[in-house]
This record gives sequence, structure tokens and C-alpha cells, in this order.
Amino acid sequence: MARDFTSVGVVGLGTMGAGIAEVFARNGFSVVGIELTDDSLERGRQHLLNSTNRAVQRGKLSEQEQSELLDRITFTTDLADIKECQLVVEAVIEQLPVKREVFQRLDGVVAPDAVLATNTSSLSVTEISTATAKPGRVVGIHFFNPAPVQKLVEVVRTVVTEPDVLDDVTALLERLGKTPVVCGDKAGFIANSLLFGYLNHAVSMYEGRYASREDIDAAMRYGCGYPMGPLALLDLIGLDTAYEILDTMYKQGRDRLHAPSPILKQMVTAGLLGRKTGRGFYTYEAPDSPKIVPDDQTPSADDKPRMHHDVKLVGVVGTGTMASGIVEVFAKAGYDVKYVGRSAAKVAGVRAGIEKSLDKAIQRGKLEESAKEQVLGRLTGTTSLDDLADVDVVVEAIAEDLQIKSVLFENLDEICKPGAILATTTSSLPIIALAKATNRPQDVVGMHFFNPAPIMKLVEVVSTVATDDKVAETTRALCADVGKVAVSCGDRAGFIVNALLFPYLNDAVKMLQAHYATADDIDTAMKYGCALPMGPFELLDVVGNDVSLAIQRELYLEFREPGFAPAPLLEHLVTAGYLGRKTGRGFRDYSSR
Repeated sequence: MARDFTSVGVVGLGTMGAGIAEVFARNGFSVVGIELTDDSLERGRQHLLNSTNRAVQRGKLSEQEQSELLDRITFTTDLADIKECQLVVEAVIEQLPVKREVFQRLDGVVAPDAVLATNTSSLSVTEISTATAKPGRVVGIHFFNPAPVQKLVEVVRTVVTEPDVLDDVTALLERLGKTPVVCGDKAGFIANSLLFGYLNHAVSMYEGRYASREDIDAAMRYGCGYPMGPLALLDLIGLDTAYEILDTMYKQGRDRLHAPSPILKQMVTAGLLGRKTGRGFYTYEAPDSPKIVPDDQTPSADDKPRMHHDVKLVGVVGTGTMASGIVEVFAKAGYDVKYVGRSAAKVAGVRAGIEKSLDKAIQRGKLEESAKEQVLGRLTGTTSLDDLADVDVVVEAIAEDLQIKSVLFENLDEICKPGAILATTTSSLPIIALAKATNRPQDVVGMHFFNPAPIMKLVEVVSTVATDDKVAETTRALCADVGKVAVSCGDRAGFIVNALLFPYLNDAVKMLQAHYATADDIDTAMKYGCALPMGPFELLDVVGNDVSLAIQRELYLEFREPGFAPAPLLEHLVTAGYLGRKTGRGFRDYSSR
């Protein structure tokens, strides 16, 4: 028979513990809140008062409900006061010896069938549980901050957690209106394990001066739709907290990708902890302020990119989805565009596709009817590359094949006028190899649009070792002129976005492969715990597992990082033809949907 939880104990009333106490009290439970001293108890009471006051101001609670909620909480410094509680949640400082001592003491106070839970975000639940005489009744219940608002709760099972404890706790969390996901006892659990590998990689990218902090953050916000860039997120979390989580994860799993980047330790040692100290990767108006202020790394307004080339006529090679989107972007921005396809039918298809896109925009009120003819009037389709002789910039968007692209660049080198910029939209191939196929490597640049090009704001502007600075700057200025956000980076596999995104997706596949958690729970954890627009398996099935595998192989080949080796499960799905939505089956089956 399922446990009937009516009274809950919360040990530790810092920000997290107070939030957990509030969640239970809001839902009608009697709560006993424990702290070590009267001073810390009063701080906990103040946390709860401030949080519920904010809820009243926002109309989420009435004053009557607030009063009843607070009346359900008993504040005490005596651990014996929780002896009647059927569930006790520990939320003390993130130090294993302290937590083990708390559990040892709890074991002697509560009833034999009471459930003991830890809110740890990175420590071993198993090690905490062995401080008790009955480790089978111990479980991890990892709430996310702020607990009253965040829906996700990770329920962490150890190898000895009793099945009924797991079931009862999961059912209880659902009663609280939370979204529980179940996982095994591994440092970081689901969300932090996947999130902090990605954050650490972003720090390494910044530390190696591959791209600026602003460009790294803008790339992930505009390229992936993330609510925050990785470096700004680290400032919010706290660099000391991030260092501790990564260090714990590395010590448990020995995965080099979790070894904290050296600059993290240096910044923590220097007291640059992020928002809470007023300075981290960015500088803030004051400690605890969210407002970023300029510092010595902030780009000056005078650094706005300028056009060093006169660009009036743009060429586009290709007739696929990406090429058509790029043609539309330039034509809408007022540029005359010549686009080249392999057949008259494909050329006509581009125009028809753009016409349909414009009609949809007119229907939605996003475009005036009169603008349609102006945009279409700027388009010239052709089947001959020789017609690109007079373009100022040509953007290549053909098949992702180095041999085919190299031959095209040889042709463009012969056809295009001196000084014309030759750009490629490749997402994974070495741009220097294309530049080398020409006699003007200084004019070759990466211009990586994201799909669908008319909607996605980001363009990665990629410079090779040979790219002229004025060519790169002109390309960035051109991006701004067509309403895009340009970020700069060097010519290496994955550029910014794919280099950060795909190892994270690969880690998620490895997690599933190890039966650590289900695909649904991993997706749920990342959407609710990290506010990502899609879970990793949803995204993989949309991108295509074959595309994902090809990118992951490129990253592994370039960096030779063992952690970047494609997960065998991803390889097997591709071999089986389970490529995602496009084939009706990938990590999920779409055939019956």
C-alpha cells in the first residue's frame, strides 16, 4: 500500500530548503523546518516570507492563503521535532561529510518506514545513504531553483533504493504539480551531467580565444534558441558552484570533458564568481545585479563592422532549402540576386518556393502585397555558372561534399571578377581546403546560415588563416545589413554552435545507451530543468541521426577527443535506417503519429 504522506521535514532552510518547504506547505502538508541556529532559522523564515510576499504581489497567492501556508510550517532547531514526519528532505550545504552526519542522526529519530531524501545536485546518493541503517529507504529528490517555480524534480535511485520508495516519492511529486524524472545515481544526474559538460566546453572555447564571450553566447541564443548563452549562465549559477559540480563529476566519472577548465579555477580563486560578486565572465552593475555593464572586453560602438567592398549584386549557387532561403534573405533586404541551379526546373522551383513564402508572409500581415513584386523583381535564375562573372559576393550552398565544393570553388575562381568575395555555407567542412582550390584564398570566407535561413537570425562568419580581415569584416557588415546576427570564429570543425551542441547530444545518447534514464525523462529534464526549446532526442530526430553522426565524426576526427567519439547507439540507428522524423523512426517511432 502506498505511503500516505501528510507531514514533511526539511533540514536546512537556505534558499533551496526554504523553497522546498514552501512547495509542500502550498500543497497542504504540515512542514517541520530545521536549522542549526536561531539566526539561520530566522533567515529561513525570512526567505519564506519574501518568496510568498512576491507571490502575493504577483497575484499567485492571496494574503489569506499566504497566512495559512506559513501557519503550516513549524520552525525549530531541534531535530527530534521531525520524528512524526513520513518524509524528510535534506537541503544542507553540498558537502558529503555534513550530509552523512545529518542522515546518521535522522536515522535514529524518524519511524522505520519514513523516507529519507537528499536534495544534492552532484554528490553520491549511495554514499549518503550508507550513513543510515536502512539505505533502501533513501532516495535523491533534486529540486531545481527556485523550487516553488521550477517544475522539474530528478528522482535519484541508488542500487538499493526500494521500488516502493521510488514509486511513492514519484507519485507524491506528481501530487505537488511537479514533473518527476527517474535516473540512476551518477554525478550530475541528468540535467547537470549534460548541462555542465556543455558549459565547460564553452569555457574552453573562450579560454582558447577561439571566439569572444559575446559571440559564444549570441551563437547559442540565436543558433539554438537557448534562453541564455553558456558564459552568462555560468555567471548566474556561480563559477564556484560550477567548479564544484564539474570537479565532483570528473572525480566520479573520470571523463576529461568534465575536468574543470583551468580558467574556472583561476577565476574562482580570484573571487570572480559571477553575478553574486558583480564580476565573472561579464562585469555587473553591482553584486547580485543582473545588469551587465561595459568592461575592457566589451566591443566598442566604433567596432561596428564596415563594408570594405561595394556589394550590390549577390550570387547564390544551389537550389536546395538552404540556398532558396539565402536567395530570399538577400532579395528581401534589397539586394539583386543571381542564383544558379543545375536545371531550368530547379531554377524555377527556387522562384516558386520564394513566391509561396512571400504569399504566406502577406497572409500573416508580415509583408505588404506591393513588396512581393519588388522582391521577385530582384531575382535572376540561371543554369550557367558563367553568369556569376559580375557578382560582388557569391554564396555557395550545394551538397556537403568536399570534392564537389572544391571543384565549384575552382570554377568560381576562374569566373568571378577580382575582389569578389567567395563564401561557403558549409557547416562542417574545412574552409581552408576550399580556399586552397582558388588563387585568391584571402577572398574566401565561411558564411554559415542556419536553417530555415529566412527565420533564423544567426550567421557564423568563419575566417581561415588566409582570410583577409577586410573580407571577414565586410561579410559581418553584410549580415547585419540583411538583418542577421553575425558571430566570428576560426576555421575548425563545428565552428561555435555545432562544436558545443553535438557533443552534448552525443552525451545524451550515451546516457540512454547506458540505461541510466529513458529518452522521455532525459528530454523532459533538459526542457524543464534547463529551459531548452527541445530535448536532445527530439532535436536529434528533427536534425536527422545521419546528419548528427556525420557532424560528430567530423568533430572526433578534428579534435581526437575520446569523449567526442560517436555513441555506438547512434551508429546503430543510422545503420538500421532509423534516421529520425524523415524516415518515420529514430529515437522515437513516428510512423503511427
